[in-house]
Amino acid sequence: MEKNFRNSDFLHVGNKLLAWYKENARDLPFRKTKDPYKIWICEIVFQQTRINQGLNHYNNFIKRFPDVKTLAEAEENEVLLYWKGLGYYSRAINIHKAAQQIMTGHNGAFPAQYEDILQLKGIGKYTAAAVSSICFGGKMPAVDGNFYRVLSRVFADDFDVSNSRAFTYFSELAALIMPDNVGDFNQAMMDLGSEICKPKNPLCDECPLEDDCLAFSLDKVSDFPVKTKKVKTEDLHLKYYFVHHNGQFVVQQRKDDFIWKKLFEFPVSIPEEMEEFIKGLKTVHHKLTHKNLTIDIYNVEVTSDTVWNDFIIKNEYLITDFNGSQDKSFPKPLETYIQNSLKD
Repeated sequence: MEKNFRNSDFLHVGNKLLAWYKENARDLPFRKTKDPYKIWICEIVFQQTRINQGLNHYNNFIKRFPDVKTLAEAEENEVLLYWKGLGYYSRAINIHKAAQQIMTGHNGAFPAQYEDILQLKGIGKYTAAAVSSICFGGKMPAVDGNFYRVLSRVFADDFDVSNSRAFTYFSELAALIMPDNVGDFNQAMMDLGSEICKPKNPLCDECPLEDDCLAFSLDKVSDFPVKTKKVKTEDLHLKYYFVHHNGQFVVQQRKDDFIWKKLFEFPVSIPEEMEEFIKGLKTVHHKLTHKNLTIDIYNVEVTSDTVWNDFIIKNEYLITDFNGSQDKSFPKPLETYIQNSLKD
């Protein structure tokens, strides 16, 4: 779609959206602050988590780490522990590193400029634009899936959102309707996209932009946005050994690579002489973004003190029990296995 419009031709659309937002904005705790630290944390928490599912996690995280300094000085394992239940743990690792960047590179003050925010670990264009506009009056649209969906429908625009130029293209399209209050505009688009202009079964009769939506007038709302490129899903097969003895079991911490970075896990192999202690096998299936996991967990109940001690001495494993495991972050399938195995 060629855009030969003047900004003033479509500003009324953005103003309608702001008027709707003023009356219908979701009552969320982070809407009551302009603290860039809290806005940043909420944006990261809710990237992959629905608000109703992640709100308690956000509140608990902010209570434990109320500012950049507290977060930067915390141990990484504790940050991971407070991220427990949110998944995508690389986000927790990145915000910890970003907090340390702010302390060392910005004297502990959250940077105000979009370009500087963008340099922080784990922050992309969307989050940088959101924090900049909401907290510092920046003029960048926080383009994400909500923007793609709303704008492509309003303009009946068939630009492929999987195209590498999509962010730039829809940023320009957003500028056509963007009023001066960009912070509220960005939040209004987030609310409209998540509550009204949904991917499936949008509530068009409740939408403030219904009269301006070209896709609606053409009865083609379901045709937008256009996305042709799909990420291929990978099938992975993992194997673990739950090695335990007298109420204790062994764990190790994952490296900073691949899935489940820095989380704790069971051993992935055992010596041949320990195979006689295998009491059973449980296979679980778990889905990650673009990955389907099949996980085999062998129950290894060691009854020999000598074999147990020898296994511990020869490997750099940590020994823990059920209570101790509550202070560590495990991948969800392994956490569930621990709870089911030891809760009695």
